[in-house]
Amino acid sequence: MLGLELSFTARNVLLGATLLGVVGGVMGCFAFLRRQSLLGDALAHAALPGVCVGFLLTQSKSPLPLFAGALVAGLLGSLVILLVVRFSRLKEDTAIGMVLSVFFGIGIVLLTYIQKLPLGNQSGLDKYLFGQAATLMPRDLAVMAVLGLLVISTIVLFFKEFKILCFDPEFGASLGFPMRRLEVLLTLLLVIVVVVGLQTVGVILIVAALVMPAASARQWTESLAVMLWLAGLLGGAAGAAGAMISATVERLPTGPVIVLISSSLLVLSLLLAPGRGLLWSFIKDRRLVHRIQRENLLKDLYVIGERAEGGSWSGWEQPVPWPMLMGVRGQSSPQLSRVARRCRRRNLLSREKDGVRLTEDGLRAARGIVRKHRLWELYLTRRLELAADHVHRDADAMEHTLTDDAVAFLEEKLGFPTLDPHGQPIPALEEASR
Repeated sequence: MLGLELSFTARNVLLGATLLGVVGGVMGCFAFLRRQSLLGDALAHAALPGVCVGFLLTQSKSPLPLFAGALVAGLLGSLVILLVVRFSRLKEDTAIGMVLSVFFGIGIVLLTYIQKLPLGNQSGLDKYLFGQAATLMPRDLAVMAVLGLLVISTIVLFFKEFKILCFDPEFGASLGFPMRRLEVLLTLLLVIVVVVGLQTVGVILIVAALVMPAASARQWTESLAVMLWLAGLLGGAAGAAGAMISATVERLPTGPVIVLISSSLLVLSLLLAPGRGLLWSFIKDRRLVHRIQRENLLKDLYVIGERAEGGSWSGWEQPVPWPMLMGVRGQSSPQLSRVARRCRRRNLLSREKDGVRLTEDGLRAARGIVRKHRLWELYLTRRLELAADHVHRDADAMEHTLTDDAVAFLEEKLGFPTLDPHGQPIPALEEASR
C-alpha cells in the first residue's frame, strides 16, 4: 500500500513539474526578451497574500479558491506596477521592488495570523513559500493543465502580436495594434503561470523556473519560435528530471532540485552554445589572435625581403635571421617560435638553419596582406587627408579585417594605384592571388 501511494505521489509530482517546466519555459521567453525577468518574482510574491485571503474566505485548502486568490492578488500587483510606471517618475525596477516587498510583507503577516487560528496549523499554506510538489493531487494537476493549455493557446493565437511587442512596440503601435492591451494580456498570462507554479516550486524559486529555461534557449537560436520550443523542452526536461531525482532520493525537495538542474542547463548553454557560448567565443578569439599573429609575421618577412632585393623574388628566397625577426615587433624567441610553428603547419614558411623564409604559398599570402595595408594607407591619406606618417598604425589594424570585396572597392575608388603614400609598391591583385 505504501509503495502504491509513493508511486501515485511520484507520478503526480512528475506530471506537475513537467507541465510547469514547459509552460514556464515558454512564458519566460517573453519576460526574458522584454527584460522583465524580475516581474515574475514580484508577481509570485504578490500572489502570496491572495492565497492567504482565499483560505480565510473559504477555510479550505481546495486549489480553486487558493488559485483564484493568488490570481487576483497577482493581477492586482501587476496593475500596481503598470500604474506606478505610467503615472509616476519611478522606473519599472523600482515599482517591481515596491510591489515585491509590500505584497510579500502582507502575505507574511496573513500567514502569521492564520497560524494562530484553530485551523491554522493544518492549513499548510507555508508550502507556497518554498513549494511542496509532493502535495500535488489530481485536482491540482487538472487545474494546472487547464491553465497551462489556456496560456499556450493564447501564445499561439497572438504569437505575431507578442513578437512585435517584444522587439518593436512602437512599430506595432504604428500598424494599429493595441500594444497596451497586448501588454496587459501578456502580464495576465505571466500571472497565470506564476500561480500554476506556486505549489510546485514556491514563491521564492518561481522566477528561476521562468527565466532559466528561456535564458538557456536564447543561447542556441536567433528565432523566437525556435526559442519557445527549446525553452519549453528544456523547462520540461528540468522539471521531469528534478521530480525523478526527488522521488528516488529521500527527503530531497523537488523545487530546489528543479532549479539546480535548470541552473546547470543554463551554465552548459552559456559555455557550449555555438555562436554565443563562452567556449566558442574563446575559440573564435583565439583563432583571431592566431590569424593576426600569423599575418603580421608573413608581412614582416615580406617587407624584409622587399628591402633586401628591391622586390625581386630572390630577396624572399633568402632566410631571414631569427634575431632580426625578433626585433621587428619586440617578440621573445618562444613567442615567435609558436607563431612560426603555426605558419609552418600551413606551409606558409620554412625553417632554415639560420632563420625562416617564405614559401610560395606564404609569399602569396603575404602579398595579399601588404596589399590591404598599403591600399588602406593610401585611402586615409587621399580621402581623409591624414598625414602619411600617421596612418601606419590604423592600417596595421585594418589589414586583418578588410574583405576581398572591400579591397576591390578601395582599389577602384583610388583609381587602381601602384604606390602607397610612402612610395612603396602596392602588390597587384594577380601577384597576391597567384
